[in-house]
Amino acid sequence: MRLSLLLLATLPLAACSEAATPPVDSGAANDLGALVDRPPATDVPAAVDVPAAVDVPAAVDRGAPMDVVALSYRELPPLSPTPIRRFAEAPAPMLMAGFDYRATIATEAGAMTIDLFEEEAPVTVNSFVWLARNHFFDGIAFHRVIEGFVAQGGDPNTVDGGRATWGRGGPGYTFGLELDDALRFDGPGVLGMARSASPNSNGSQFYLTLAATPNLDDMYTVFGRAVGPADLAVLDAIVRGEPPETPTRITSVTVLVGQR
Repeated sequence: MRLSLLLLATLPLAACSEAATPPVDSGAANDLGALVDRPPATDVPAAVDVPAAVDVPAAVDRGAPMDVVALSYRELPPLSPTPIRRFAEAPAPMLMAGFDYRATIATEAGAMTIDLFEEEAPVTVNSFVWLARNHFFDGIAFHRVIEGFVAQGGDPNTVDGGRATWGRGGPGYTFGLELDDALRFDGPGVLGMARSASPNSNGSQFYLTLAATPNLDDMYTVFGRAVGPADLAVLDAIVRGEPPETPTRITSVTVLVGQR
């Protein structure tokens, strides 16, 4: 059964249930395949546990760079030499106190630098870092890209599954929502988690907003944001479609860390 990922007025950014295809090790549904139903042209659908917040950049105009603390970043080494796309257990602890985390998402359309919100969404960022350092995202496609809304990726089925399974995959574990009143889907380049109707169905599928999407506020975890206009230009170049005929693929995700 295929749930709608961002079921506009009713269900959240859903990931299609792995139970409908390969079962998730945790047994929880992860309906990320149909990330979102396209919002009506004249109506925007109504929107659907974290530590203390840090300074989070305010919404920026398309051409203005985000105000981020200038730090010296270094690349964290991978944990595996080749991609691992299925895990029997939850991620090991990856985050170190006193450090700021970023991710470079290299795609066939160019590379984007994302500032990760490790203090506001530590569980989500820890999972993303874990997956990235295990080459999980290498080769995965942006399988649902809706102009003016979101670009969704993170489904391993887009690498080794038929198109009918795209949007249904996950890493083999799930985790819950992390909401923060200071974090909004208030412009392009905001990084959020896709999930099914269950608030505990977050896994590996994520999306980057292509415009402000306030209908998603308080329903999905915000865990990062594109750093500047060059990153937004890459988002503009990602092939659109549901799924695209020839989707844009991620070539690698590199984790960067800087000491505060």
